Amino acid sequence: MAGGQERVLRRRIKSVQATQKITRAMELIAASQIVRAQGRIAAAAPYQRAVARVLAEAAAEAGDNAGRLLGVPEAPARVMVLALVADRGLAGGYNANVLRATERIVRAGRTEGVEYRLVTVGKKGPSFLRFRGLEVAEFFLGFSDRPTFADARRVAPALSLPFLSEEIDQVLIVSTRFLSAGSQVVETRQLLPLPEPGEGPSEPAGPTGGHGADGGTEGEEPSRAGYTEFEPEASELLADLIPRYVEAAVFGALLEAAASEHTARQRAMAAATDNAEELVKTLSRIMNRARQDAITTEIMEIVGGAEALRQAAKSR
Repeated sequence: MAGGQERVLRRRIKSVQATQKITRAMELIAASQIVRAQGRIAAAAPYQRAVARVLAEAAAEAGDNAGRLLGVPEAPARVMVLALVADRGLAGGYNANVLRATERIVRAGRTEGVEYRLVTVGKKGPSFLRFRGLEVAEFFLGFSDRPTFADARRVAPALSLPFLSEEIDQVLIVSTRFLSAGSQVVETRQLLPLPEPGEGPSEPAGPTGGHGADGGTEGEEPSRAGYTEFEPEASELLADLIPRYVEAAVFGALLEAAASEHTARQRAMAAATDNAEELVKTLSRIMNRARQDAITTEIMEIVGGAEALRQAAKSR
């Protein structure tokens, strides 16, 4: 019995050790991707700042003529929510945190009669939301861990076109903002309408709980140097710039989400590797005790047999 238990434990230890090798490799891969993702965020920042600056100048020039393109809707009746998650799991609570925040927004808004349209990026989004009875209008897969600007250009029309055609009153984006390697937060931001001139991404955007966005910049107010003449009128130019702005903002959010995904996976795999090591130690102790029990049993059987032979010899 003890020998059979020892064999079972030995097989389980080998299985845990094999899993530990996999989690260790995934941890190292994720750690290497974090640095690359941070570099891509820094490389994309100048373009995002430039788009934000042009928009701020056009918005300031348009003023009241911008209409529904600027500000925060007081009572939006139709809202689109873009949720950015991963195509893969094994990243701790990264996916669940974003999707639960999305679910809370939708359920809270529906009690007030708001109609929601959901768009997701990442394979984990549609299944999670549909399981909870939330319909996903459109989803995009296959690029969450290494997005390109071409991917952002695929996503952007799904957000900007319904808004420009007045099918949607407000567009929100729910994603994980990458602050540093040790800090990432789930954040809800207003993507459309455009933020008011001078409004930073950290300022509240009204009853929806969102925030203004500037496409991933640091929230500094773009400065206007000199005089800018707009042709056509600034209000018309804003409508033409919105698709470009949405592309830049979505790309910045995708890059931050990718960096956050790699960071979450690195932490999750490090914890899994440590847990596997502890489990191997525990199983080894149990196996050693089982081996000692087997040896003790065998010694007692030998001693018992020898004593029986000695007693039999005396009786003769």
